[in-house]
Amino acid sequence: MPKLTNSVPKYRKHKASGQAIVTLAGRDHYLGPFGTAASRREYDRLIAEYLASDRRGINGEQIDSILVVEVMAAYWKFAKGYYVKNGKPTNELDAMRLVIRDCKLLYGDLPAASFGPLALKAVRQVWIDRNQARPTVNKNMRRLTRIFRWAAAEELVPGEVIYGLTAVPGLKKGRCGSPEPAPIMPVDLETVEATLHYLPPVTADMIRFQLLTGARPGEVCRMRPQDIDRSGDVWEYNDPDHKTVHHGRSRTVYIGPEAQAILRPYLLRDVSTVCFSMAESLQQRRVARHAARTTPLSCGNRPGKRSHADRIAKTGKRRNPRVQFDASSFRRAIHAACDLAFPAPGSLGQRNGVSDHDRRRRLDSRQLEELNDWQRQHHWNPNQLRHTRGTEIRKKFGIEAAQVILGHAACDITQVYAERDRDKAIDVARQVG
Repeated sequence: MPKLTNSVPKYRKHKASGQAIVTLAGRDHYLGPFGTAASRREYDRLIAEYLASDRRGINGEQIDSILVVEVMAAYWKFAKGYYVKNGKPTNELDAMRLVIRDCKLLYGDLPAASFGPLALKAVRQVWIDRNQARPTVNKNMRRLTRIFRWAAAEELVPGEVIYGLTAVPGLKKGRCGSPEPAPIMPVDLETVEATLHYLPPVTADMIRFQLLTGARPGEVCRMRPQDIDRSGDVWEYNDPDHKTVHHGRSRTVYIGPEAQAILRPYLLRDVSTVCFSMAESLQQRRVARHAARTTPLSCGNRPGKRSHADRIAKTGKRRNPRVQFDASSFRRAIHAACDLAFPAPGSLGQRNGVSDHDRRRRLDSRQLEELNDWQRQHHWNPNQLRHTRGTEIRKKFGIEAAQVILGHAACDITQVYAERDRDKAIDVARQVG
């Protein structure tokens, strides 16, 4: 017989005492004289608390026996349903998973009620020893505190635990062992133009569009014809799934004439599909590679032949390309073009027909470090286009204009994305100093 997971414990009569009784999580609760209105109210109250605690039935006597690993398991179950947008897990869920993992490794068997400031500092030291950047360590500290704050609200830990954890300050710049992250700088247009030559037309147009509008990479990837208002001379793209939608804010990307010319061919498709298709970009890349093919068709792989035939025969599954880019796949496409536009010197830049993954596997540790250093210097990310656009707008129109275009709620955020006009400062200093 299947388990009745949606049923609730019943209101019953205890024959020996004549009282009403209900059993929650293996514990009997007496409610008062059976059949009275007061016992019914007490039953409703206990059932409401039982369901609100996800049928755990925790009470004050059990709190001291709950372990950290049990708190983490309960929060993870909650997080999988909370950190979701459009039916897909957000990046915050992955960050929470790593925080939970590190906490469980150190203190999984510890009673959760005894998890205090020293335990938080010990977990923090793990992140410091891992050489995580200072802001990342501080974010992880807030995430771990958030878990125990949720547990206190669910009566899994005493409220005093939160007071102790919030007393631990974050790491201060220059006063800790964690490094500072490198600032994200604008990318110069010459570098962008050199990279565009090695990208399919769809991906190249995504870059040009982002550079003109200052949109976020994810906003460019998600854009659909139905989200664009074309009633005015300047089009408005209202992203329904932008990163701050959970704060109740709206986000509008303003599309001028040059960006409209780039976007217009991609509007001639189903209004509910994305404008820039990843599958279309991959097909363009295959066509370009086939046009540049030097091997006769009678040799090597022929067009349409799958290189993973053994896997397909074994699993019976064909992996079709995704329709939509995301910020990660958009970034990887740019990095692959950077490797072609700015090849590493000597043997480090030679692929000999193998993939980048296989090439890395053949390098020793010294060569791999040299390759990583070269790529860090010559790779650029799509978010840098946003910094480039913000800096240009701030230079020409001021910081308030840059704030509106970039969609920031406060000017101090815009200052991170828009570099100050150094030439203007030098000119002022020349005149007044």
